[in-house]
Amino acid sequence: MAVDEILIKLLEIDTSIKENANLAIEYANEYLLNNGIESQIIVNNGYKSLVSLIGSGEKTLVLNGHLDVVSASKDQFKPKIIGEKLFARGSADMKSGCFVIMKALIKLNKEKLNSKIMLQLVSDEETGGINCTKNLVEKGYVGDFVICTEPTNLELSIQSKGIIRIDIESFGVSAHGSRPWEGENAILKSYDNFLKIEKLNILNISSTLYKKSSINLAKINGGDIYNRVPDKAVMGLDIRYVPNLDPGEILENINDVIEGKVIVKAVEPGVYVDPKDKNIGELKKSILRFLPDKKIELVGQHGGSDARFFAEKGIPAIEFGPVGEFWHGENEYVDITSLTILEKVICDFARNFYSY
Repeated sequence: MAVDEILIKLLEIDTSIKENANLAIEYANEYLLNNGIESQIIVNNGYKSLVSLIGSGEKTLVLNGHLDVVSASKDQFKPKIIGEKLFARGSADMKSGCFVIMKALIKLNKEKLNSKIMLQLVSDEETGGINCTKNLVEKGYVGDFVICTEPTNLELSIQSKGIIRIDIESFGVSAHGSRPWEGENAILKSYDNFLKIEKLNILNISSTLYKKSSINLAKINGGDIYNRVPDKAVMGLDIRYVPNLDPGEILENINDVIEGKVIVKAVEPGVYVDPKDKNIGELKKSILRFLPDKKIELVGQHGGSDARFFAEKGIPAIEFGPVGEFWHGENEYVDITSLTILEKVICDFARNFYSY
């Protein structure tokens, strides 16, 4: 099946490199300009974002996507098509989603719209989104509803877990390695702290879409030689918490049970959109117009996305994107047919957004 040249070109650019991600933003800008759409290029700390705005009216629909990717081998930047699958780094996550919202914007720009449609393409989502989407939100580039076209297999992702990243310093008593009972092993105390945190009731609370929060013991450092009991260890935890929980309360609970010092490295909000939000209902209707037999699932993501920056401001933001598999992996692919469906659904939803 043929695929547009613009998508192939974007997939060929290794946008795990900052300069190349910026180049992809410029390439997208040129593509839009050649199709009658002017854009702003906003630079923050050397990272480029693109913003395009079409239509008129009181309400604004934001379509957000990122052109940066995680690192990959050179072969993964040589797109190949097998049947209905397009293989390449970024095919699913998420250059195809960006391609779709660019095409949708071009199509919608030829119509009379009663609401505004804002396209945002960014270059740093995979490294945290601080310089691009967060910056755009802080500068007022927002709307009434946001769709991030991350890969969701055409399901509606209305929640994502929040993030807490902490280091915990544990302290022991040194002793000779041959007589460990004379000391206190700080590494063992670190692990004991981890087990205490795992058992916290607050981190085992479930929600409609999540069984519980997750804790990754991401790193542990301690000791310097074999024949000494370590007297200090530092453990790094990546906690993904159920979005209806209070991160401050989680940290209080951790401080209450551990022996040591907690150093907070990052706290990011989760995303929660009410399943009864009218936009969700209307988006379901748009999906069913093109996939009448589909059983639409409301899902939650375990990882984060740039949707969280809008959610932090009280703006409903969801992920809704193409069918694919193995993003961040060697065999990443996107289903080509799903791109056509995604474009039709987004255009249908956007045309009537003013009335929702």
